[in-house]
Amino acid sequence: MIGQKSVKDIKEELQRADEKHLEELLQICSRDDRSAVQKLAESAKKKLDALDKERKRIEELKRYEKEYSQYTYICGIDEVGRGPLAGPVVAGAVILPKDCDILYINDSKKLSEKKREELYDIILEKAVSCAVGYASPERIDEINILQATYEAMRDAIAHLNPVPDLLLNDAVNIPRVSIPQVPIIKGDAKSISIGAASIIAKVTRDRLMVEYDKVFPEYGFAGNKGYGSAAHIEALKKYGPTPIHRRSFIGHFV
Repeated sequence: MIGQKSVKDIKEELQRADEKHLEELLQICSRDDRSAVQKLAESAKKKLDALDKERKRIEELKRYEKEYSQYTYICGIDEVGRGPLAGPVVAGAVILPKDCDILYINDSKKLSEKKREELYDIILEKAVSCAVGYASPERIDEINILQATYEAMRDAIAHLNPVPDLLLNDAVNIPRVSIPQVPIIKGDAKSISIGAASIIAKVTRDRLMVEYDKVFPEYGFAGNKGYGSAAHIEALKKYGPTPIHRRSFIGHFV
């Protein structure tokens, strides 16, 4: 019986418990009159309440997917890296299952790096299809950042299987795409599919910039991810541009 266990054992059991087991343990804890156990039970109750609140938030985040539920494969599209001085722009494309139960999906910028990494693996595991597309710094310089972003998005869509029959885009209409599109302002915080795409794009690009940091350690790419931090700009002025710098972005500094 749980009342015969030490408080430490009970704490560890509560920490390990999934939601269903947590509810069962709470019922047992309620019959244990030790004050330390009651405090653990209160903490576990708060955890359950937070999970319930998050589940409701996720249901609200599915409102566009529900609105367009007549479509079989709804794909969220988002990009990361339009503003940096270095590195590619990366687009994510994600088709989630209709009964998606992934919690904590949100605009990637609102999540910690640890949470993004956790969700990245979960999304890859549970998504119907998931893909990324890239536009290189050279391509950005050649056709401008907006057109390069569209190209990266089309690249991501082309690698999906199955082919989506509706696109939910973060704010934009993508040219030269025959699939119906719905642009949603601040879509990465309003659609679970776009939010998932933003996480995939962000983690992919961040990992790539960490690898570039090993090749060009002077610029601090692991920390700044290619954005124009003061240290990055100072290194750019001191050492000059690398092959991954966007020449069309750095004219003020070099």
